[in-house]
Parts: sequence; structure tokens; C-alpha cells
Amino acid sequence: MVIGLDFDNTIVDYDALFYKVALEQGVITPAVGATKLAVRDHLRAAGKEDIWTEMQGYVYGARMAEAAMYPGVLEFFCWASDKRIDLAIISHKTRHPFLGPKYDLHDAARAWVLACLVYKGSCVVDPRNVYFELTKEEKIQRILQAGCDVFLDDLPEILLMEGFPAATMRVLFDPEGHHSTIDGIRTVRSWADFQREVSVQCQIRL
Repeated sequence: MVIGLDFDNTIVDYDALFYKVALEQGVITPAVGATKLAVRDHLRAAGKEDIWTEMQGYVYGARMAEAAMYPGVLEFFCWASDKRIDLAIISHKTRHPFLGPKYDLHDAARAWVLACLVYKGSCVVDPRNVYFELTKEEKIQRILQAGCDVFLDDLPEILLMEGFPAATMRVLFDPEGHHSTIDGIRTVRSWADFQREVSVQCQIRL
């Protein structure tokens, strides 16, 4: 069995880091919500789209090492290993930011995986099964090539894209409950929920 996992905003939780960086740069006040979306919406409403775009490159590049993971991620990876489930991280992101210094965003993300997805001194995912594709279309192709039985993503548009493998179980990661029910897609609010969903749907003992 192969489970595919998105990376940004699915494995990695950027809320605290974006809030911290925005405060450091003086582009928000502490009253702005301490989430990535709150920072984004505040900057866009203020007509500062370019600042938001450059901030993303800075966070995903120079500050990537400070990003947190969602609760339950490591527990899920260890559970999957115990159940002999193969895991693949499949994401899409540009190699370099659109604005600002040309950080290598793929290298920064891979370094985060090797440094943070670690249990008892070992990385809990085979680095050969970590893919950062340049486009959404290439991401869909990788999901197909990897033979994913299940795929978890925070973006409904990925799960609904033309060409998404019909046989792959689609699971939406929606911790804040931003999305309504979507036909053909299961929704989870946490990694513990995802583990239970996989167990039930794939008949795996917890």
C-alpha cells in the first residue's frame, strides 16, 4: 500500500512562522491573527501583494528550518512504518521565489524533511520518495506514477484536478474547517483523524 502526502500546509504548519516574520518586518501589528491566512489577507487588503509574495519566498527559503509540523505527523509516519505502508511526499513548488532573493526552495524543503521528520535518529521517510514537482500537472503525474492508494492534500483543487488517478482515495486536510463537504473527497481535521480514516477505509488495524 502506498500513501501519498502533500507537504506545505499539510505536513508543515507555517502559521506561527508567518506571524513571527510579519511582526519582525513590521508589516502587521500583534492584533492580526496569528495564522498564515490572516497575515496574507491583511497584506492583500492593504494593497501589499508584493510584500506577501516576497515573504513567502523568504519563509520557504531562508527561514524554512524554523517551520513547525502539525501535531501527529511523526506518530502517523511511525504507525505507517509499523504497518509496512509505503509513504511518499509529493508536492509542487517553484524552484525559486517569484520575488526577492533566489533561494532554492526545493533544497530548503528537503533539508527540513531530513532534519525534522526524524524519529530515534533516523528520517521516517525514504528521501528517494520525496518529490517536489514544478507544476500541479507534474504533481498529478507523480501521484499516478507512485501508485498512491491514498493521497492527502490541503487543496481541494489538487484532489479535483483532471487526471487525478480515479482509483486513489482522496482525502482533504482541513484543520480549520474552511471547506464544505465535497463529493468523492473525505475530509479530516487532524493527522489522528487521517490515521483513523485510513485504518477504516483500508481495513488496517490501529
